[in-house]
Amino acid sequence: RVSSVLNKDVKQYGKQFMFDMNEDTSWSSDEGAPQWITVVLQNPQNIRGFSFQFQGGFAGQQSNILMYSEDGAEIHQEPFYPEDINSPQQFQVKDTAREKVCSKIKFVFKSSTDLFGRIIVYNLQLLS
Repeated sequence: RVSSVLNKDVKQYGKQFMFDMNEDTSWSSDEGAPQWITVVLQNPQNIRGFSFQFQGGFAGQQSNILMYSEDGAEIHQEPFYPEDINSPQQFQVKDTAREKVCSKIKFVFKSSTDLFGRIIVYNLQLLS
């Protein structure tokens, strides 16, 4: 799930494009803050990190990752600091979080490098 889609045009800017490994497609949020992405894992797993590829000028800021257990309890939260660049960026979660099995992850962007609060993500990968 995502907080919003640009002009509600899910066929062109939907969440599915964050995971298709195609640099010509992306999820584009609508205006406003905060924006968020929730990933529900089919099989609970340990996550050691994640990778984002934003469009420069539309990167998330004041960002946090939240991890949840199978029963829905929040088991970890920490900030991360994306750069405003087009290249893929990798982030590692703290060692204590790597030991915890999670079934849902939420990325929250309290603001964006875009004046209107839009975020564009070409690629999101979880590293297990």
